[in-house]
Amino acid sequence: MAAVLLSLPSLPAQSSSVLTVKSPPPVTGQRNSTLTARVTLQLRSGYHVNSSTPADEYLIPLKLSWDGAPLATLDVAYPAPHMANYSFSKKPVSIYSGQFDVITRFRVPANAPLGPLVLAGKLRYQACNDSTCLPPKTVEVKLPVEIRAR
Repeated sequence: MAAVLLSLPSLPAQSSSVLTVKSPPPVTGQRNSTLTARVTLQLRSGYHVNSSTPADEYLIPLKLSWDGAPLATLDVAYPAPHMANYSFSKKPVSIYSGQFDVITRFRVPANAPLGPLVLAGKLRYQACNDSTCLPPKTVEVKLPVEIRAR
């Protein structure tokens, strides 16, 4: 198995001037099972992104989605956000900052093709500091996966 995982393409981290998406480690799963993938995000100091459940409808929430075929996305779990007060909002804002992980669980169907593959994901976010927000951005996330029969 190690030889197969080493043969997967090298997937560089995606980075902007504010947010870095670290390359997810390869995951291995079997047919008729679930597998879990971790995507680690790092925001530059002084910046935050809005949580997946923002208090104000005008805020763009962080969202990770997958074109998981041939796998099925079961759920995407975000960390517990923290509340922060900013001059642009009358209410505290639910945010993520620093380094944090987003966890996805996938279902591996009985007919999933065996061997290595790369799942494509999209991370949508809007980075802000305490006075302004940058335009919303979407970055690609590539997840190396190895499917085994048993």
